[in-house]
Amino acid sequence: MVTAIRVHTPGGPDVLTPEEVEVGQPGPGEVLVRHTAIGVNFIDTYFRSGLYKTALPLTPGNEAAGVVEAVGNDVADIAVGQRVVYMHGPGTYVQKRLVPAEKLIPIPDNIPDEVAAAVLLKGLTAQYLLRRTFKVEAGHTLLIHAAAGGVGLILGQWAKHLHATVIGTAGSAEKVELALKNGYDHVINYAEEDFVARVLDLTHGRKVDVVYDSVGKDTFPASLDVIKPLGLFVTFGQSSGPIPPVDLSILNAKGSLYVTRPSLFAYMNSRDVLLAAAGELFDLIGRGVITVAVNQRFPLTEARAAHEALESRATTGTTVLIP
Repeated sequence: MVTAIRVHTPGGPDVLTPEEVEVGQPGPGEVLVRHTAIGVNFIDTYFRSGLYKTALPLTPGNEAAGVVEAVGNDVADIAVGQRVVYMHGPGTYVQKRLVPAEKLIPIPDNIPDEVAAAVLLKGLTAQYLLRRTFKVEAGHTLLIHAAAGGVGLILGQWAKHLHATVIGTAGSAEKVELALKNGYDHVINYAEEDFVARVLDLTHGRKVDVVYDSVGKDTFPASLDVIKPLGLFVTFGQSSGPIPPVDLSILNAKGSLYVTRPSLFAYMNSRDVLLAAAGELFDLIGRGVITVAVNQRFPLTEARAAHEALESRATTGTTVLIP
């Protein structure tokens, strides 16, 4: 028996309950992984609350790092004792778990388990946003909401490495300062300033090429007012709530804009793509281009407190659960 966090009825953080569950031995194509660190992400709250529908009872969580304890008979490229990280969820809020071998990514020797668990989902999100959804190049100007969040801090560092001009928004003076230390050229405190007016001022009215928005309701439709004609609005999260139904003619009125609602799992749709993207991410971390701050650690049994901190926007950087 191992400890898992379970959800029997969708709701707030209080529905996260520690329970003892059985974990079997790996079958064909499976690997038994003992978790050493479990990443906490906003998407976990969507499954817990019922915003994202899934079968119940639910074990939340979409990423974890750990050590391989056993492998199925036909698994050839993963070995017992190997350090691995993976995205496969929900289901990671547990001490041990059976995972499809094809989902596992070897952790480089110079990357700690906590960093790997904290960064994989967020880092691969940054990878596809910057490298594929909109291919950022030198000379581009970006606006990134939630600049001091886990994805936001990685986006800022990576975008600056790509020689873009990076503008962010954050909700406090402390978060503004943190974002400025992580690649951002300018950070707007939206609690004190109108971000639209400030972006127009910073760009001398030329606006930005793309807006990356994980906030949702609170930043829409205002974000459209800072995008250049034919520019792109990328909505990839909704920490303040979902964007309400939209009359698409607004995109015409704002300058023939494009909009996309991408997902990580649609982009990471093959093992080759997954390994290549993870390789790029870990290379940048290993070379110090991207620094990952694990700023919050909670015991697995205190997952409720982790979700409360995340949803109250009391966290910065990344958060992990320790089994």
